[in-house]
Amino acid sequence: MTNQKPLKKIETICRLYLEAGTLAEHGIEVYSTDEMTGVQALERKYPDKPVCPGCPALHEFEYIRHGTLSLTAFLRTADGVIHAPYMNRTRNEQDFCRAVRRLVSENPDKKYIIICDGLNTHKSEGLVKLVAELCLLPDRLGIKGKEGILKSMKSREEFLMDENHRVRFVYTPKHSSWVNQIEIWFGIINRKLLKKNSYKSIEEMAGSILRFIEQYNVTAKAFNWKYAG
Repeated sequence: MTNQKPLKKIETICRLYLEAGTLAEHGIEVYSTDEMTGVQALERKYPDKPVCPGCPALHEFEYIRHGTLSLTAFLRTADGVIHAPYMNRTRNEQDFCRAVRRLVSENPDKKYIIICDGLNTHKSEGLVKLVAELCLLPDRLGIKGKEGILKSMKSREEFLMDENHRVRFVYTPKHSSWVNQIEIWFGIINRKLLKKNSYKSIEEMAGSILRFIEQYNVTAKAFNWKYAG
């Protein structure tokens, strides 16, 4: 028998994509987010061979590793613009909370619907406490693993999805990363920037990513989402 619950989640997300423009006009921002992990700062050992008649550009395959970082980005689904990019060498609960706080601080008077996958860092104790703070909710959250809202992953998820909150989350079903629009953008930055460039340090790569985002946002457009669920 077909599992209706995942299908219902996908339909909800698709509806949010289609209604994002109208929601934005009413002060409700819809964002798609995830972490792009293990982004490697690779320095190619030898220069690329440029394009010549009858021969395409050739990239050197040997490289030197200079470490990795994680990129958390928020795609505003109404217009395709990337907001509040957050980069760090780690990818943990605290990192995601800092990224969400940075996003919401851009427009503290608006409401936010944030689409993401069901990773444990997206349903963490820290995120529940952050949402309670941002939504000015009473600090009666219980104790993680024992009681109240913080008791379990399920209870935390229910709290974070509450439609009455100014900041709420909508989660994709398992094995459904394709429905999360930020994954499309991660493919774009990987193809157009990261695979082509050579970096001598993490800092150089981070600066390159921020410049790419700034340039991308100038001509960004909402993805033409046709799937309805």
